[in-house]
Amino acid sequence: MVDSTPQPPATPPPPTTPPPPAFPPPQILTSPRRHRSRAIVIGSAAAVIAAIVTTGVVAVRSTSDDGKPAGVAAPSVPDADAVSPVMEPDPEPTYVQVDADSFSIDLRTTARQCFGSAGCNVTVEPELTYLGSSGDLDPDAVYEITYEIHGDQSGPVIQTAELTNRTRLSYTPSLVSTASASTELSVEITNVQQG
Repeated sequence: MVDSTPQPPATPPPPTTPPPPAFPPPQILTSPRRHRSRAIVIGSAAAVIAAIVTTGVVAVRSTSDDGKPAGVAAPSVPDADAVSPVMEPDPEPTYVQVDADSFSIDLRTTARQCFGSAGCNVTVEPELTYLGSSGDLDPDAVYEITYEIHGDQSGPVIQTAELTNRTRLSYTPSLVSTASASTELSVEITNVQQG
């Protein structure tokens, strides 16, 4: 006998893969965002550098107060009103010319030996004084100062002293024979030569 009861329709077999979801699952997009933010930082830095370079170029090309571009040299013709310092070499120092009147001289007795009525032997040295400022004398010059000592029994004694380095006096002491112990000696400068 045939069963005539209606049978429920047959169910299709279950699928072997799960059905796709209605909404896709959220994806983490960290790597594309990082690339994008790096590009933004690099782009910003490049824009700042370009702005600085452009500002520098504009500043160099700007005009100066007289209306000429700052990068262009001014003409070499001097202005009539401008006074420019002229670099001249230092002038050679000038020194005074000295003569016999530029000095005074005295004698200093360093030794005396008397022999009664026969007179005395006296050793004297010159004491020289320059009457001006020592800065007026040439420090490289040698001044030969000739002087005469009066009072020797034989006549005047002539000596020469040398003045170097403005203050150094070189001389030889003089031995003078006087007629008596009371004889006064005197001295005078007769010539000055600069060597």
